Amino acid sequence: MKQVIKKAVYPETDLVILAGGQARRMNGINKLLQKFDDQIQLIKIHQHLKSDVAQVWINSHRDDSIYQKMIPSIDCYQDDEAGFLGPLMGIKSAWSHVQADYVLFVPCDVTYIPSKVLVKLHQALAKNSLAEVAYVEINGKALYPFCLVKRNSLDILTTHLEQKQRSVKQCFVDLHAQVAHFKNHALFFHSINSLDELQQHQQLKFLH
Repeated sequence: MKQVIKKAVYPETDLVILAGGQARRMNGINKLLQKFDDQIQLIKIHQHLKSDVAQVWINSHRDDSIYQKMIPSIDCYQDDEAGFLGPLMGIKSAWSHVQADYVLFVPCDVTYIPSKVLVKLHQALAKNSLAEVAYVEINGKALYPFCLVKRNSLDILTTHLEQKQRSVKQCFVDLHAQVAHFKNHALFFHSINSLDELQQHQQLKFLH
């Protein structure tokens, strides 16, 4: 019954966790397998969103066997091109693998997942018939790789990457991006990009 209700609210959507980076500022550790809070990132993201989506994927170049041991239902894919070309390549590469025409992309280092985020992104996307993407903004700060993307975006994504233009923000302009706004006044870091940020995040969380 739940599945029927879900499909009535928005079209079938897959989830992709973007974990294809090098994590240079984290000494190369796999951020998806770290605990930023009280749960491993993979478990946290999966538990928050699994009931809202048809299938969960990880865009990654390593540790597939570990992910699948933790969550056997998960699928994995690598970037279409090697060389750590950034989240835009991870987003573009999804369309070679996923079945759904909509994908929710979530960065592996996100600290906070707003409630009803997928519904609100679908609502934002529906406001403009030209829009191929809607992204999350928390407390006025844009999290471009935390986004809902249509399959129709593929041509523009491909063009940007062929032109060596890898800015997600810049590409989203051409995709007529819409925004879903959220607030969380207890939030210090939207995502964790360094060991120093991780330490601060954990200290502030403890104090809060």
